[in-house]
Amino acid sequence: MPPVFFIPFIVIGLLVLISSFFIVKQQSAAIIERFGRFQSIRQSGLQMKIPLVDRVAGRLSLKIQQLDVIIETKTLDDVFVRLKVSVQYKVIKDKVYDAFYKLDYPHDQITSYVFDVVRAEVPKMKLDDVFVKKDDIALAVKAELNDAMLDYGFDIIKTLVTDIDPDAQVKSAMNRINASEREKIAAQFEGDAARILIVEKAKAEAESKRLQGQGIADQRREIARGLEESVEVLNRVGINSQEASALIVVTQHYDTLQSLGEETNSNLILLPNAPQAGSNMLNDMVASFAASNQIGEAMKEARNSKK
Repeated sequence: MPPVFFIPFIVIGLLVLISSFFIVKQQSAAIIERFGRFQSIRQSGLQMKIPLVDRVAGRLSLKIQQLDVIIETKTLDDVFVRLKVSVQYKVIKDKVYDAFYKLDYPHDQITSYVFDVVRAEVPKMKLDDVFVKKDDIALAVKAELNDAMLDYGFDIIKTLVTDIDPDAQVKSAMNRINASEREKIAAQFEGDAARILIVEKAKAEAESKRLQGQGIADQRREIARGLEESVEVLNRVGINSQEASALIVVTQHYDTLQSLGEETNSNLILLPNAPQAGSNMLNDMVASFAASNQIGEAMKEARNSKK
């Protein structure tokens, strides 16, 4: 068994031995310095350093990282707008030394370049163009950052303009303009629809009146043809045209009265349209009866003469 005074030295030796080993995680790198001077870069896995001589000065992640930068600037049409630019970047594996020693605060450096590019590009565009050409802004930021950050060991993977936020009053005005424009278009469509309905209705009425007039003309033509045939029939039995016309008028008059009498639900009442029309109608009816009697006698004489 070793003497008691050796135990502290043994413990210290074990601690020193253990401290000489360290682990570097996957997708990361460790920078080793010896007495404050750069010594080496260690990759992932179990690594060893000289105790009390070497130290792990820092670690860098080799994963893709994202930095969100919010910039407020003015457009060409004097509208203040806030843009959110997301920069995706990573440390180049072969340039860990540059990334660690050349820049103390890479996030601040990237933010400065983003501000510089955005405030140079956006003032050249109107607000509507900022929304349309946001990809152009992102490409301009990426190109500028690549040129500037490559020397520092950083690779810019992608830049995205993820948000464009104008002033609240500007957004309200844009919404009102859009709503008014849509209402105008809706009113135009409604007006066109109403005009089409009016035109089609007028066409339908014109066609209806044309067909109605054609029907009335055909009706009158057939009535005239029927009257003509009736007069010819009466002329064959010895009744002249005047007497035949009177007989036809009387017959139509009584046919009308008979049709009105057959309609039990009819509310139609035939009344004279003048003060003296009552006596005139009575005289006309008496004359019609007399004429019909004469026509009847004439027809009898005609039949007797044929016998």
